[in-house]
Amino acid sequence: MRDISNKYNTLRSAIAEAIVEVSKSSIEAIRSNSVPKGDVFTVAKVAGVLAAKNVSQIIPYCHNIPVDFVDVRFELLENSIRIESEVRSVYKTGVEMEALTAVSVAALTVYDMLKMIDDTVVISKTRLVEKSGGKSDFITELDRGLKAGVLVLSDSISAGKKSDESGKIIVERLKKEGIDVRHYEILSDDRDKIEKRLIELCDGQKLDLILTTGGTGFSPRDNTPEATLKVIERQIYGIPEAIRAYGQDRTPYSMLSRGVAGIRGSTIIVNLPGSRKGVRESLDMLFPALSHSFKMLWMGGH
Repeated sequence: MRDISNKYNTLRSAIAEAIVEVSKSSIEAIRSNSVPKGDVFTVAKVAGVLAAKNVSQIIPYCHNIPVDFVDVRFELLENSIRIESEVRSVYKTGVEMEALTAVSVAALTVYDMLKMIDDTVVISKTRLVEKSGGKSDFITELDRGLKAGVLVLSDSISAGKKSDESGKIIVERLKKEGIDVRHYEILSDDRDKIEKRLIELCDGQKLDLILTTGGTGFSPRDNTPEATLKVIERQIYGIPEAIRAYGQDRTPYSMLSRGVAGIRGSTIIVNLPGSRKGVRESLDMLFPALSHSFKMLWMGGH
């Protein structure tokens, strides 16, 4: 089973269909509700709904997900029955298998209901019609590539007492996202130095994105949020809120981060925690949605 613990919840949906080929006499029997086993569509719908809710019990690598909505619909054609299932869930992984299982079991139930009166029944096609949700739905194509800077803010790392790991994690992740890292630097927790460097990277180098790591805790020398607030012109409240909420599901210490985010000119600055785990989780939360902020910033709107 794949590890999805680093993913975040989004609205997922999927629609699947199956075609069951039957005789004209079966079509008439269904219309007149004269099938000996009873109301075909009512029984098949219930079977499909139950199937969608129990996929993880019958398909080994499917996760046990909270199913928020299931519907199974039927359409009588001349010599066939079209069955469509729709499933929705707010979760970390898609629901296409739930939709496919629902429509498959509904088709099998139709087969079972009709087999005693029709030996020509064939389930001829089962397919996924559409699906939505997940990170891929939130990828934003930008007119140009992004230029980024990474600042590691720590007295101990700056003094050579510790080696930087979190900053390097950020650099590698930015490169993976196709972002050009133009600046990487380690600074002490001196507030004035942080402010001056942020201003130079925004106004001088015209970077699009600056990610900082470290200095967001409660220590008297944790000055990153204060330095950032002094530099930015507009605060972005949602980004640090989302980072903390995402992290809080994974550690009780996430709420202790004082990181902020904001805009100076055309540069977005985001404070990340200093720990490797906190940085990785924050980056998982930020991408790919963060790219959309530049479309907004560059007057592209939503």
